[in-house]
Amino acid sequence: MMPWLLSGLGLLILLLAGDALVKGAVNLSLRLGVPALIVSLTIVAFGTSAPELLIAIKAVLDQAPGIALGNVVGSNTANVLLVLGVPAMLAAMHTSECNTRKTYLFMIAATVLFIALAFRGIFDLLAAVILLAALALVLGDAFRDASRHRSAVRNGEEIDVEDDEEVEGADPDMSWLLIALFLVLGLIGLPLGASLLVDNASIIAREYGVSDTVIGLTLVAVGTSLPELATTVMAALRRQADVALGNVIGSNMFNLLAIIGVATLVAPIPVDPEFLQFDLWVMLAASLILIPFVFLKVDISRLWGGLLTTMYIAYVLVVIS
Repeated sequence: MMPWLLSGLGLLILLLAGDALVKGAVNLSLRLGVPALIVSLTIVAFGTSAPELLIAIKAVLDQAPGIALGNVVGSNTANVLLVLGVPAMLAAMHTSECNTRKTYLFMIAATVLFIALAFRGIFDLLAAVILLAALALVLGDAFRDASRHRSAVRNGEEIDVEDDEEVEGADPDMSWLLIALFLVLGLIGLPLGASLLVDNASIIAREYGVSDTVIGLTLVAVGTSLPELATTVMAALRRQADVALGNVIGSNMFNLLAIIGVATLVAPIPVDPEFLQFDLWVMLAASLILIPFVFLKVDISRLWGGLLTTMYIAYVLVVIS
């Protein structure tokens, strides 16, 4: 009974922390004059990717590098299909109003770079340097955009973004202390809730005779994507489509570039041939599915949400079969 209770507690912490992080990030963007999308690509993405980073480093230290690679690849697939699919079934996301083309192209480039490095057969020091250098370029570009936006606001120039007053849940008068409190609670609560849920769900899975391999490829990947799911659900319910989509794109980039990059600094990560034959291509295909929502101004409707979620269920069934 205790693992079930702790799993439920972990899920509750995730939902509350996701709400706190979105609220803090949106209001931080208002106070700094930065678009919510930029904040979601940095603070929110980093915070929700913390479980993957912790698990990757722990897996490498425990001489189980395959878990680190499988977790990142599986999480990225889950981020697109599950993390966008489930919230869209609850509340259609008007992603047609979001300008995410450049950041999406960065994500695709990061995915292609990651796959190319994987075909070397191992993620070593050279791969780590390349991945972290790419991350630095992406973050540098994001901060340049933020600086230009702040300058435009200060100079009273016209900018092509949503009116801050129309952003649901935003409070331009929120104090810095309260904003910081929301962000801290979110950044601490998300990895804590994910860890609590994954650990106890693993205990439950073992009690039902599920192998550790299946747990690593499915349960751990889904579990570490739950922070993204919690954050995106709250963003969708708050009609913050830019935060929801930006969170997925930013988290996927951070997973590929930062998590494997940092974990590889701890120890080299060999690439299982099965990843090259199936999982990496599924991850790329899932990323390309976002093209209509990014370039063709298509909203992620409830129907699309159902299709994305069904695709993910099909992928999991193939993995465990």
